[in-house]
Amino acid sequence: MKRKLYKKLLQHLPKKEFTILTGARQTGKTSLLLDLKAYCQAQQIPQIFINLENKSLLAELDANPLNLLAYRPSQDQKTVVFMDEIQYLSDPSNFLKLIYDEYSHLIKIVASGSSAFYIDKKFRDSLAGRKRIFHLMTCDFEDFLMLQGKEDLWQEVVRIREQQEAKSLKIDLLRVEWEGYMLYGGYPAVITEPLVSEKIEILKEIRDSFIKRDIIEAGVQNELVFYQLFQILASQTGQLVNVNELSNTLKVRNETILSYLEVMEKCFHLSLVKPFFANIRKELVKMPKGYLMDTGLRNSLLNNFTPVNQRLDKGELWEQVVFKLLADRFGTDAIRFWRTADGKEIDFVLPDENPPLAVEAKFDERMSKIKKYQLFLDTYPNFKFQFATMQPWSEEFFRSFI
Repeated sequence: MKRKLYKKLLQHLPKKEFTILTGARQTGKTSLLLDLKAYCQAQQIPQIFINLENKSLLAELDANPLNLLAYRPSQDQKTVVFMDEIQYLSDPSNFLKLIYDEYSHLIKIVASGSSAFYIDKKFRDSLAGRKRIFHLMTCDFEDFLMLQGKEDLWQEVVRIREQQEAKSLKIDLLRVEWEGYMLYGGYPAVITEPLVSEKIEILKEIRDSFIKRDIIEAGVQNELVFYQLFQILASQTGQLVNVNELSNTLKVRNETILSYLEVMEKCFHLSLVKPFFANIRKELVKMPKGYLMDTGLRNSLLNNFTPVNQRLDKGELWEQVVFKLLADRFGTDAIRFWRTADGKEIDFVLPDENPPLAVEAKFDERMSKIKKYQLFLDTYPNFKFQFATMQPWSEEFFRSFI
């Protein structure tokens, strides 16, 4: 089964622009490159696959980017060059710029990479007009079911959504899967592992080993403080990120906290949601709210895989899930939150949608009291407002939001 992003990457394959695939480690970037490589082989499109964890290849391309030309299998046709872990090049921005400017008629590069590359300011500045970035997040619920070979359950979701009055004999099965998605998240290796104990071990490996590689590549000096900050953010899902408070708690400078927050964002583990406001005097809250990009990673950081209904933090976990749903659908940059100086708040605001959308996450529908949000509704009457609830569980869950 191929991820949904595969179709978009395939459509971009004939374009002159280089294709850059971003995302956290272990989200499936290499698998997507291999899927595209297989497509090229089937279509008899000249291609090569270069893994830059191969030190000899890395040294050769670092010594002279033009050494890449010698690996072309055909001198008559344009070659698609798949490059995995491109951040390991000593100067990936200059490498891509040189190849694009002088040899894009001969080579199309499709590259994946992780945090260190995208922190590099040269990547943002020097490759304008030469690349298109595709972001691979951890799996959404559709991919979650499809990776497990449960296409029938996803088709049931589609049927429920398309038929407003439809009832499902599989609604309880869908709840089991949904709660599994909330607890263990969307990393492909976690999804495809059938044993719960092994799912937890894989998440620990991602939390410890793979994130440690991000820490090393980003040049983080204090690994312990980084992890402590990560755990605090996991425990404070949806709360304001107060840098002064965090620096006092962890006994480090504000600049250190800000630097580590940037690393977490650039490694695609954290999203800092900015406030939305029209009335600066009454509404301006400068601090962002923090959400992790995967619930399984969050639960691993908290060492809490308690079933959803038994959790003390089920409201926070649900808000985290709603954020991920919105991020999958609209992208992280589209999401804001609304908060007044006296503490009135809407969890999620998408001002650029048509019509603009406001979403309040409440685990239990009984907590959905519209009067609490009347100030926002009066201030922004053009916004569509809705609650995102999980309980009571019914077919309406999939119609109203997913």
